Amino acid sequence: MKSILNKKGLGLGELYPAVLLIVLIGIVIGIGLYVLSEVEENVGGGEASTAINETITGLGGLSSWIAIIVVVIAAAIILGLVISSFGRKSSI
Repeated sequence: MKSILNKKGLGLGELYPAVLLIVLIGIVIGIGLYVLSEVEENVGGGEASTAINETITGLGGLSSWIAIIVVVIAAAIILGLVISSFGRKSSI
């Protein structure tokens, strides 16, 4: 029971690094997809073009997970706040 009372959970203080990380991942994926599409246009075709198209498709699928990651982080923060509010000792 002591460990529950001392556990703070994921609080609002961890929100800034999590949002910054998600934004950074989104920017890196966006720039990577742009660079790959430009490279694919300049490649004459063949196997290299096919490999680049498969890579673009794979990264496109990865970017759809960002919304799910954001929901999980938000749920962790909300659960951390709820658990920490019930874990406090009463003053009565």
